[in-house]
Amino acid sequence: MRFITIAAPLVRTSARRVRLATASLVASTMLLLFSAGAAQAHHGFDDFDTDRLYYIAGTVSQVRWGEPHSYFTVTIEDGLPADTPQRDLPEGLQDAADSGPINAAPSYSGSHDELAVTIAPPSFTSMWGLDHKLNDGERIEAVGYVGKSHDDEFRPVVFWVEDGQPVNQVLNEELPATPLATPYPKGDAGSADADQGAPSASADSEGMSSTVVWAGLGVVLIAAAAGGTLYLRAHSRRT
Repeated sequence: MRFITIAAPLVRTSARRVRLATASLVASTMLLLFSAGAAQAHHGFDDFDTDRLYYIAGTVSQVRWGEPHSYFTVTIEDGLPADTPQRDLPEGLQDAADSGPINAAPSYSGSHDELAVTIAPPSFTSMWGLDHKLNDGERIEAVGYVGKSHDDEFRPVVFWVEDGQPVNQVLNEELPATPLATPYPKGDAGSADADQGAPSASADSEGMSSTVVWAGLGVVLIAAAAGGTLYLRAHSRRT
């Protein structure tokens, strides 16, 4: 009987620890899933004007290589062609709905001599055509989008390294939106005559979206913590 009296509390304590670990695992999983979605919304194409594609070419500098994205600066070359030169496209972007807008993209004509470029992390670019880190001084060409609220930012849908190798930057292998027909209307994000000083409605909506994301994250955390606490209390009463 002494053995049973001593062992029973140990069994109950062990069961509580298992339930606590399970509840913590569930809460952590929910947090990771929600955070991943928030990161994708923030670091994807949502912050860029997907109505208009532009071609750029230039020299790379200030390379920061890693997760969740790689970053570098491109110094824009003088005398860019009128639109995208004939270049090989990744297999996933060869459909006419994608290749047509990419090949017709006008060259960047904005006011910035340098653009801050965001690309996918090495874990993706290594599968999509780039097997090495870009180096300062390396030349690239790219077609992509200019930032909505920060028009010195650029996000490629495809870029080409010095050997002409195309590197896909679209996760689902299609453009995130159908661009406007060229020539684009004046006053767009990539044009030199755009109103760079006034905040756009899209910038306001991005701020609201960010607030909603973080508010939602807070709700998820509170719900997870409350659920785990109620679960443990309910089961502790039974034991």
